[in-house]
Amino acid sequence: MTPPGQGRRSKRESGTSRATGGGAAGRGGAGAARGGAGGGAGRPAARGGAGGASGRQGAAGRRRAGADRGSGGGRGATGAAARHDLGGEQVEGRRAVRELLAARRRAVHEVWVADGVAQAGIVDEIVALAETVGVPVRHVVRGRLDAMARTDAPQGVLALAAPLTEASLEDLVGLGERDGGARAAAPFLLVLDGVTDPHNLGALLRSAECAGATGVVLPRHRAAHVTPTVTKAAAGALEHLPIAVVAGIPSALQTLGDAGVWTVGLDAAGPGRLWDLDLASQPVAVVLGAEGRGLSRLARARCDVVVAIPQTGAIDSLNVSAAGALALFEVARRRA
Repeated sequence: MTPPGQGRRSKRESGTSRATGGGAAGRGGAGAARGGAGGGAGRPAARGGAGGASGRQGAAGRRRAGADRGSGGGRGATGAAARHDLGGEQVEGRRAVRELLAARRRAVHEVWVADGVAQAGIVDEIVALAETVGVPVRHVVRGRLDAMARTDAPQGVLALAAPLTEASLEDLVGLGERDGGARAAAPFLLVLDGVTDPHNLGALLRSAECAGATGVVLPRHRAAHVTPTVTKAAAGALEHLPIAVVAGIPSALQTLGDAGVWTVGLDAAGPGRLWDLDLASQPVAVVLGAEGRGLSRLARARCDVVVAIPQTGAIDSLNVSAAGALALFEVARRRA
């Protein structure tokens, strides 16, 4: 399968990694729209180096002044340029708060625990973690916590923290950290072309982190960003996944391609099948479209390969978060 725009990428080497696929492969893939240009026949050549592989890039060292409590332990280097805040100051839900405290990626100002919440299991762990890092724990009546909450089910726990700081696209594809003299794993990115539902975004971030993704790319406009609902649905994944916010996904895909990252679009009308990908350990980005419309025309054209998830059921599409989880873990399996 020859990737779109191969001519502009002729400088990349061929060989170690290929993405393959047969004819049109059923229905599915991120609720994707049909239509648009795809790849032709054959197997695309792998691109050469990405200027070094990237591990999980942290955001440590870019925190706002005074963010000393609960800090440290980010996953990578960052540039010196000023970065925008991503949000995420209010974290709700037991798993999300627990991971916020455990990761120590950003300052945590205080934790609220509702009176009457069973002090066992994960709640006990939250209180212990907070005490360990010197974060005040406030026990408040349930009604007060629920009034403060911005999600439907905060599970009796919330935390107030410094905002997350966005990474840059260069962070996600730049030189990887060295660990014992060996480079970290090649970049494994999730690119979201306009996902608007915060529950879907949170679920996708959770799946990406669990599958071993090293970063996420979001568009700045017409898309969900980090809110308490996203943070809760992500269940702590935001504390480990660097996120780059870009002006436009098509131009970001161009940048990724030029840096040696294979871009794999998921589309119900894709000419290849997800199961036929052969990616080895190359840098790769899984690209998902918005709910309903799927990949935009330009984003689809910028992907190296476009694949579908074969389906045999009566309905013709998967929810974007379900399709994304399938794709992320299939890519992770083939890279293992």
